[in-house]
Amino acid sequence: MSAAGNVSTMRKVVQQLRLEASLNRVKVSQAAADLKQFCMQNAPNDPLLTGVSSSTNPFRPQKVCSFL
Repeated sequence: MSAAGNVSTMRKVVQQLRLEASLNRVKVSQAAADLKQFCMQNAPNDPLLTGVSSSTNPFRPQKVCSFL
């Protein structure tokens, strides 16, 4: 790699590192607490936890109508 290409690559790396260093970080414990709070608030609306009523379930088996 040429010297000019190496300098250009290093400038890009430094620019990326400066961008990443300027980001605001959140502690893992705070992120976990926020996620837990979000899940608890939205649990009543979660169909995986509460189930889906048979009248509103779009995947329920269709009734077969047969004339005998």
